[in-house]
Amino acid sequence: MTLLSAIAVLCTALLFGGMAFFAAVVAPVTFTRLPPEMAGRFVRGMFPVYYLWVLGTAAAGAVALMPLRVVDALVLAIIAGSTAWLRQGLMPRINALSDAAQAGDATAKAGFDRAHRLSVIVNVVQMVAAGGVLLRFA
Repeated sequence: MTLLSAIAVLCTALLFGGMAFFAAVVAPVTFTRLPPEMAGRFVRGMFPVYYLWVLGTAAAGAVALMPLRVVDALVLAIIAGSTAWLRQGLMPRINALSDAAQAGDATAKAGFDRAHRLSVIVNVVQMVAAGGVLLRFA
């Protein structure tokens, strides 16, 4: 295995593992163990860090894979790019809609639900794509 291949598999494993751990452990445990308001604040604080992890590991994996497997490198680059959009575009919108909904704005609640659903769908697609790249190393 070349050095680039080793870096790529490590980055992809860290990417997929981080995403899976957040989805399967951090979020569910937070919302079952903490009061809703505290859980919401905690997860809101975690998302910027989570998105940096996803963006960083996906981007590093894409760079390492580019000379080896262009299609997989592009998949990881798309994950990195969509994560930048999630972090810088959609997440602030979700937070603003959540704040407005908690203040009693019924329209904001519907907007929050749609935006949150979109973020979940994007995250699931990203995790499936990262898992596919990881499986191709086997």
